[in-house]
Amino acid sequence: MLRKILVAFDGSPQSYQAFAFALEMSRLCPGAAPEIIALSVAQPPEPADIVEVEAIIDSARQHYEELFKGLRERAKERNLEIKTEVVVGHPADQIVRYAKENDCDMVILGQKGKSKIESWLLGSVSKRVATYAPCTVTIVK
Repeated sequence: MLRKILVAFDGSPQSYQAFAFALEMSRLCPGAAPEIIALSVAQPPEPADIVEVEAIIDSARQHYEELFKGLRERAKERNLEIKTEVVVGHPADQIVRYAKENDCDMVILGQKGKSKIESWLLGSVSKRVATYAPCTVTIVK
């Protein structure tokens, strides 16, 4: 039984699909609907300049808060409430850390298309989350 579903949300079309999938999953759960948490990760630039980092993080938080309003409305249409959070760091690391620290039962995230070279050099967020998350991971295409 699912109690907590973590949705990695970056504002991309794939993350909106992941959120829609989470809403569907909650509908399919018998009994009480699981808590849905939309998590966004603000990634600081490298190399980091302290003044620049603070401005970028503040800007990211404002950006995601605006997007979260739409997610809350979509959830409310289904008589659900969601929790939203913005954290700072590398997306895959922060998603895995959040899932562990908050005992999430499932992580849902969208797959972004990268070229084979980009995936090989940089790795993919969805691949890293699927490898290291402490719970079930669903990657929505």
